[in-house]
Amino acid sequence: MKKISVSTFAKRKAANEKLVMVTSYDAPAARIAASAGIDILLVGDSVAMTVLGLASTIPMTMDEMLHHTKAVRRGAPDSFVVFDMPFMSYQADTAEALRNAARALKEADADAVKLEGGAEVAPLIRQLVSSGIPVMAHMGLMPQHVQALGGYKVQGKTEEDAARLLAEAKIIEEAGAFALVLECIPASLGKKITESLRIPTIGIGSGADCSGQVQVLHDVLGLGGDFLPRHAKRYAELGKIAENALKQYADEVKAGVFPGDANSF
Repeated sequence: MKKISVSTFAKRKAANEKLVMVTSYDAPAARIAASAGIDILLVGDSVAMTVLGLASTIPMTMDEMLHHTKAVRRGAPDSFVVFDMPFMSYQADTAEALRNAARALKEADADAVKLEGGAEVAPLIRQLVSSGIPVMAHMGLMPQHVQALGGYKVQGKTEEDAARLLAEAKIIEEAGAFALVLECIPASLGKKITESLRIPTIGIGSGADCSGQVQVLHDVLGLGGDFLPRHAKRYAELGKIAENALKQYADEVKAGVFPGDANSF
């Protein structure tokens, strides 16, 4: 599959062709996603919770995100890879944000960075884009703001909040972002924002009218335990398959069946 570029995003929206994005945190997962024809691989800071067992995304560092992004790039050398800027890697200082975003492209070979925020991050987006760093924006429910929000809650439910999100989405577009993730907002608002922008929106829990969708790999494949967010759909039960396979392996070792002659030298 031919690798897409930043310029592809607006063209796909204009042609009403949906974009597909999934999180990826290591080389094997990236290789599988690329083979499946996934358009965009997001090295999300959600790795903190899905892979590292942390309670939130807040503890992730630049070095940890770079480590995972390098692995994803090795697994999918021809995919469009987005680096999720971790908490406080871009909020404190513009110069530090530029250095960190540049590291994502220079050291991990990412194609773009993603950052959370509305109108307040528009000046930073302009600076990053003018420096040659493509930016995917992220509004609505913002996991890095979970402590300030008081939990993982749907955003834009009131008329006032919906109007604010719509206005800020337009500011984000004007600042130069090439795409906008909309997380956990009402489907009607997702549709309105999508129709109001030239750049594509990528929804997660924000309705089918967004220009594309993103999901967490572990939710899609059944690797995240019993909990499944409302916005997700489980397409496989790999966790249960893996558990059964490992149980069979353990049983065969204990019974002396494995290794057999075929597995010995």
